[in-house]
Amino acid sequence: EAIMLHTPRNRAQAKERAIEMLKLVNINEPEKRMKQYPFEFSGGMRQRIVIAMALACEPDILIADEPTGNLDSNSTREIMQILRDLYNEGRTVILITHDNEIAQQANRVITISDGKIISDVMNN
Repeated sequence: EAIMLHTPRNRAQAKERAIEMLKLVNINEPEKRMKQYPFEFSGGMRQRIVIAMALACEPDILIADEPTGNLDSNSTREIMQILRDLYNEGRTVILITHDNEIAQQANRVITISDGKIISDVMNN
């Protein structure tokens, strides 16, 4: 049987892992969702699915570029809670954002302008 890219899992194991990842990011009815097309999901659901896809390969560092861009406030809260949970589980999460409210939640904020670091602040 074929091995899936990026992991030593076969097709059945990859499907099981995908369902596990969808559950991790709070997608309801993951078995059903696996058979749906992206246009059938809300923006917040699509964003959570992309996070699940990124986590499926078990990266040491998760880099999230504008993870809450174009999302409503409820979806933004959900995404940020998922990222906080990942951080609290010991994962490294790097957020790239223009959203000052999101930046306020980070442990460390580095502000870059014209490719140069203009401030580096540790939040408590």
